[in-house]
Amino acid sequence: MEILEIRKFNDKILSQKAKRIGKTDQEIKDLAENMAETMRLNQGIGLAAPQVGVLKKLIVVESDFKNQRVLALVNPKIIKKSKEKTIDREGCLSFPGIYLDIKRSKEITVKAKNIEGKKLIIKAEGLIARVLQHEIDHLKGVVFYKRLNPIKRIIFRAKRKF
Repeated sequence: MEILEIRKFNDKILSQKAKRIGKTDQEIKDLAENMAETMRLNQGIGLAAPQVGVLKKLIVVESDFKNQRVLALVNPKIIKKSKEKTIDREGCLSFPGIYLDIKRSKEITVKAKNIEGKKLIIKAEGLIARVLQHEIDHLKGVVFYKRLNPIKRIIFRAKRKF
């Protein structure tokens, strides 16, 4: 297993769109395993491939906190969002020490494949829904502070100078 470097703040890769994965070969499986280990080592609960410098549609999320199970999702896509939103505090491994109140859908449905290539439909709510939305945003080149309203986003960027 290899611990990967997490890209930070102004790294241009964080604003780029990830590419769809065709076949889940050994390289993708190894990447998922390394991402999971990197996420845990950094005390995260989600990590997207662009955060480790790889522009592929792959995320890992802590799916079962009690049993420490990580779910790797290939080409995840949100196919349904609830109209009901919630605001909660979020952090990001690419923005260490920064926590923001972000509005997201309370419930979502995600279509993806697991690391073995099996199609999945995941209905999620609460924290896991928030984590999935956050990580899928990374695949689109959207970092979490861009979910702030325009005025708060300007203030945030001015304070951080990035």
